[in-house]
Amino acid sequence: MVKILRNIILAQYSNYKVGGPADYFCSVKNEEELFEAIHFAKKLSLAIFILGGGTNILFSDRGFRGLVIKIENKELVRKGQEIKVGAGLKFEELLNFAVNQELAGLEWAGGLPGTIGGAVRMNAGCFGSEVKDSLKEVYVFDLRSSQIKKYQNSDCAFGYRSSRFQDGQEVILSAVFQLKPGNKYFLQKIVQEKINFRKSRHPLEYPNCGSFFKNVPLVKVSEELKKRFSEKIKNDPFPVLPTAVLIAALNLQGFRVGGAKVSEKHAAFIVNDKGAKASDIFAVKEAVKEKVREAFGIELEEEVQLVGF
Repeated sequence: MVKILRNIILAQYSNYKVGGPADYFCSVKNEEELFEAIHFAKKLSLAIFILGGGTNILFSDRGFRGLVIKIENKELVRKGQEIKVGAGLKFEELLNFAVNQELAGLEWAGGLPGTIGGAVRMNAGCFGSEVKDSLKEVYVFDLRSSQIKKYQNSDCAFGYRSSRFQDGQEVILSAVFQLKPGNKYFLQKIVQEKINFRKSRHPLEYPNCGSFFKNVPLVKVSEELKKRFSEKIKNDPFPVLPTAVLIAALNLQGFRVGGAKVSEKHAAFIVNDKGAKASDIFAVKEAVKEKVREAFGIELEEEVQLVGF
């Protein structure tokens, strides 16, 4: 039987370490517990929020008026060159398992935080690769029909840091990855290179949720800006202008509101520097968007999910 808790502070479930209380909160380890939690919410007409690892979420200081369901199913099964994995497993654990099983295709994700469910939901990516590149199938629970559905990769509407699962109507239960044979020691080397890169470039000493904004697709960039920042354009996995370049060009590193600031180490990161409130982080985010809009005519899109605002 799932245990429903009251007035749980959400700061402990976010990498930002901020956030007010959820009216109701529970953790679910299997489909039966998930069904029970959803039934509880529907009976009381509660809003539902599905929580994974909290590595890409900013909870408001007011918290969440409804039921937060933390997904903790951690199935991990290999069948041939496929791995079926529960949505609650950390991506790092899947990656380590694949490497030890000498299966290649995920090594680009070295150091990637978060859970499988979150990574699939946002089509997480870095170093020119994305979750969709090796994903075969996704199993979900449809909140509208109360049925379990299976989607093939082509059904998932994957885009740049997006998928069909972001409308909040389907709960990701598990995913199947199609991998290929690889050399364990070669894969370990690549993974470690990615981890080292993150450690050297990212402000990991502060509570943060990674790059706050999506990079800007080059099709949305003016010819003037393309020429000005031509050396900064990269593939991610298609041509983009990194958001950090625009923010740094405006000398916004170190810009702060209260306890939150734009990182001096990586301009796309907004970090919790000194006991920030969610409202501080939100205010920094809004100020950065406004300054980039005014200077470059570009509307930045949040990559971090905002909850309760």
